[in-house]
Amino acid sequence: MRRNTIFKIFPVFILVAFSLFGFKSITETSTYKCMIQMKNYTGEGAYIAISLLNPKGDYVKTLYVQGDDDEWYSDITEWWQFHGKVRTDIDAITGATVSGGGRSISVIAIENDKIDAGYKIRFESAVENQEYYKDDVEFELTSASVKSKFEGNGFIRYVRMMPQ
Repeated sequence: MRRNTIFKIFPVFILVAFSLFGFKSITETSTYKCMIQMKNYTGEGAYIAISLLNPKGDYVKTLYVQGDDDEWYSDITEWWQFHGKVRTDIDAITGATVSGGGRSISVIAIENDKIDAGYKIRFESAVENQEYYKDDVEFELTSASVKSKFEGNGFIRYVRMMPQ
């Protein structure tokens, strides 16, 4: 009798355990238009990596990459150290480089729980045979900053964020 009870309860136990631990929690994300306006400069188009940083300043993930020739990714030095040359897939959409005076608009997705939690967004830029700017634009991810404009320190004139 006891054995029959165990066989009846065991499948229910497995179902409950699977329900509790088998599904990854779904984090809600919001999308933002991100406009990058470049300074007037001469030379090749700029490679730009947009990254999410945790409150300690460590890379969490790549949000977007401007530049589709992976030969030059190592010029974005800090990001490349995080991303690593062993990874064959970039965890973000890639687009064409942006030339001097040009502008690009991309859409990036950010988890809602990262906003107002000490996370930052970093824009790194590099141009072939020119400088590399680790923090061309960097700002804390807040409810206000996702609707703001930020001046650049390198090849980027400014970045404007807009909720979509």
